[in-house]
Amino acid sequence: CFSPQAFDKTIEKDNSLAVGYFQRGFVHLQLEMYEEALSDYHMAFSHLRQNLFIDYKQLGLRHILYAWEVLYSTAAVQCHLQQWQEARVTLEKAVVWRPERRTAILELALERVQDHLFLEPMLVPLGELFRPRKKEVEQLDSKDFLGKPKVISSIIPNDEYIGFEPLRPQKQGFYEPSANALR
Repeated sequence: CFSPQAFDKTIEKDNSLAVGYFQRGFVHLQLEMYEEALSDYHMAFSHLRQNLFIDYKQLGLRHILYAWEVLYSTAAVQCHLQQWQEARVTLEKAVVWRPERRTAILELALERVQDHLFLEPMLVPLGELFRPRKKEVEQLDSKDFLGKPKVISSIIPNDEYIGFEPLRPQKQGFYEPSANALR
């Protein structure tokens, strides 16, 4: 259902989009391209820029990407690569990035890694990403950010003409708007 090429195009448009790397990492993991998945998760975490999360609602996306989720998915890839020690270290790092009140999922993951069992990576739920809400799209109004054009400065002294007209030959030192422009 997903393709890495779709996420490649997304990342080309905004190479700071952490959630793009996060989702492409999931796709690479599903395709058993573990090295690529690990690289994508590392890129996603670095693009979080030391933030606990990034809320994509400002971009019209209904998702918040949390640093602990990226680290958890990184550990899932490390398990597939048989890097059990690295996965444990990554999960311990995720505990630091996880809000204090809910670390049970990470404690369970640490136990699974200790027993050399694979982890299921986190993913953005279907329909949450790259699909703004219908009511938000319907309410979009076109906005005129520039306003009406007008001349605010003229190089001709005592010029009281306001408006635009095409360029035309002028006599030196003399300017006279065309009859059409005066109307």
